[in-house]
Amino acid sequence: MSSYDVTVIGGGAIGFGTVLGLQRRNPYLKIALIEKDDVVSNHQTGNNSGVIHSGIYYKPGSLKADFCVEGRQSIADFCVENGLKYDRCGKIIVAYDDEELPRLNNLYERGVANNVQGLELIGPERIKEIEPHAAGIKALYSPNTGIVDYREITEKYAQISMENGADIKLGTSFEDYWDPRTVGKNLILETSKGVIETKLTINCAGLYSDVVAKKMGVTPKLRIIPFRGEYYNIKPEKKDLVKGLIYPVPDPKFPFLGVHFTKTVHDGLVEAGPNAVLGWAREAYRKINVNPKELMSTLSYPGFIRFALENWMIGFNEINRSFRKRVFVKDLQKMIPEIKSSDLMTGGAGVRAQAIGRNGELIDDFAFEFTEKSIHVLNAPSPGATSSLVIGKYIANLAIDKLSA
Repeated sequence: MSSYDVTVIGGGAIGFGTVLGLQRRNPYLKIALIEKDDVVSNHQTGNNSGVIHSGIYYKPGSLKADFCVEGRQSIADFCVENGLKYDRCGKIIVAYDDEELPRLNNLYERGVANNVQGLELIGPERIKEIEPHAAGIKALYSPNTGIVDYREITEKYAQISMENGADIKLGTSFEDYWDPRTVGKNLILETSKGVIETKLTINCAGLYSDVVAKKMGVTPKLRIIPFRGEYYNIKPEKKDLVKGLIYPVPDPKFPFLGVHFTKTVHDGLVEAGPNAVLGWAREAYRKINVNPKELMSTLSYPGFIRFALENWMIGFNEINRSFRKRVFVKDLQKMIPEIKSSDLMTGGAGVRAQAIGRNGELIDDFAFEFTEKSIHVLNAPSPGATSSLVIGKYIANLAIDKLSA
């Protein structure tokens, strides 16, 4: 049986960010990270748009805002220091009618409150200078917003973690645990590849964070509901239609909805999307991916039932956009009028771990739960990847306090 001071569950950006945070606090800690897949960052971290979020959207004083303010610079610095792909391409958030202008102005005020540098409210002429093919009556310009490859970043995290002595166990899933009150002072974790003894466990399991927490005796106040986000890619010969990032003004009630254009660091690849449709499994990267047990768990959850009843029309519209390319393209043409269906080819998809409370409320900030021997990161929404080093430091400080108690 292997023994560790800390065992982290989940090999995404936050899991490895936590390992690095622990190693910086105490390089003598014996640390393990277990990941059920054979590669790191295989889910939310490795299937997102690669944007370094600047902190415009988040309520000042929230954990999201606090993490993002420091995280945006730390992730950019990490890429530069380690020779990883990074492009400070800039971003515009565009209003298309007068009704959106108050929300756009509110975003500007939030960005200023969150110390986002270089923000500028611009009109149609300046929009055309930055994005010659874009439409809009007014926009918020964030020149310092950048793009990266979070899979590449997390692989570097893993490499540094191992060089500093962490034991990275890929292809190893968490199965169960033994209550320390019955076996001694340390936790005993059962995995698919043997038993681990550990003083402290940190749950960074993302899409399965609530499942892991329940297996460890915690009753989460939320449920992770998977939403699949589907993308189109702009054909290479049309990539010049987009110079950076073009976003619509978000609906404050559903800030994750709304398709946009995102330049990537991959040879000029530009993504268009995503939509947001209910996933029929927690890892439903294709429409045909179905896990009956997970789907029934979602459909029977009181929080999801209430959410769905209150927002069924929005859900219908997202499904309609998923199955009808023409509808998807129409939304994109609002931002770039000359884009055509023939300019797009099918792209990838990601799954968002959306936390929903039992009352049907979307949980929009980071959520943690604690026991004497465990820390559970139950909700780590965007800007999770952007802020992974800062969140890792935050969790590491909590862990050191528990180990010292």
